[in-house]
Parts: sequence; structure tokens; C-alpha cells
Amino acid sequence: MVRKEEKSMEILEWIRLILGGTLLLSGLIIFFVELYGIFHFHYVLNRMHAAATGDTLGISCSLIGLMIFCGLNFTTFKMMLVVAFLWFASPVSSHLLSNLEVTTNENLKKYCQVYENLSDLEKELKEEKNKEKAEEGKV
Repeated sequence: MVRKEEKSMEILEWIRLILGGTLLLSGLIIFFVELYGIFHFHYVLNRMHAAATGDTLGISCSLIGLMIFCGLNFTTFKMMLVVAFLWFASPVSSHLLSNLEVTTNENLKKYCQVYENLSDLEKELKEEKNKEKAEEGKV
């Protein structure tokens, strides 16, 4: 009877090791993709998007992997609070910085398509959607 319990605990430890290691490795890969985006995109808003997305997702994956390794204790709770804080803080701060860039950059039209009214964008999106539906109907 003791052997079965030991086997099941050993299997759970292997699952925990594989799951935690996979999350840590995926977080590391996300960080490298983020670095590639930061150094290879030409416009500041593209670089900022890569950095914010990579930070939020990469740190979250890494910390969740560490939480799995730690088990259920107070350290895991603190890491959960850090993940929750990053999920809120990183997107908000990058949004504020991008708004600052949009309002202060006089050469924005050189890098992006700028719409004076939101209704112009909505019209363009509806036209594209209608074109796609028409093309699907022809095929």
C-alpha cells in the first residue's frame, strides 16, 4: 500500500517538475522574442508594444513556473500578488506612454495612419469587412 502512495507522489513530483520547467522555459523564450522586437522595430510605439507584451507575458510565465516549484506557501502568495500587479501596471503604463507619444509627436503621420475622427476608422473597417465577405462569396 505504501508503494502505491510513493509512486503517485513521485509521478506528481515529475509532473510538477515538467510543468514548472516548461513555464520557466517559455518565459525565457518570450523574453528573447521581446528583446528581438525591441531592437528590430523601427518605431517607438512598436517597440513599446513588444516590451509591454513581453514583460507581462514573460514575467507571468516565469513566476507561475516558480510558484509551481515552490508549492503552496506564503512565498507563492507573494508571487501571485506580483503577477497580479504586473498584469495591471505594465499595460496601463505602456498605454500612458503611448498616449504621450501620440500627443507630442508632430511627425506621427510619417509613421502611422492617423484618423481625425473615429467614424472614419469605423467606415474603413466596415468596408474591409464587406470586401472580405464579398471575396469569400466569390470563392
